Amino acid sequence: MSRRESREKAFMFLYQLEIQKGDATRQLADFLTEREVGENDQEYLLALVEGVSNQKPVLDEKIAPLLKRWTIDRLPRIDLTILRIAVYEMAFRPDIPANVAISEAVHLAKKYSSEESKNYINAVLGKISQMKVETGDEPAR
Repeated sequence: MSRRESREKAFMFLYQLEIQKGDATRQLADFLTEREVGENDQEYLLALVEGVSNQKPVLDEKIAPLLKRWTIDRLPRIDLTILRIAVYEMAFRPDIPANVAISEAVHLAKKYSSEESKNYINAVLGKISQMKVETGDEPAR
């Protein structure tokens, strides 16, 4: 399984958690079985799920100020999940270049959300990437 596929499956599971409250551990076990995700393919998927879940308040704090005409609570859950994954990759995964995280987020938005959302997600992530470079939080990639 490629990273793109792992990212997409992580997106599906994280979105599932947004709309279906309950035992996340049980849901993950069921998800991995139902989607037939083999042990060798789970590494990046699990890294994203764990990272996004653990860093959700930090990710939302980075996203919220850049939302125009939206709030975290009102943003469609699909779009918020995509944004969280991309911001997590940009902030916590030095092995993922910012432009790749943005491109992959736009790809997910094209597939699962609307044309308007795709453009919105691209704009928000572009601002986050630009802010990181401008503030020197990490080197431009």
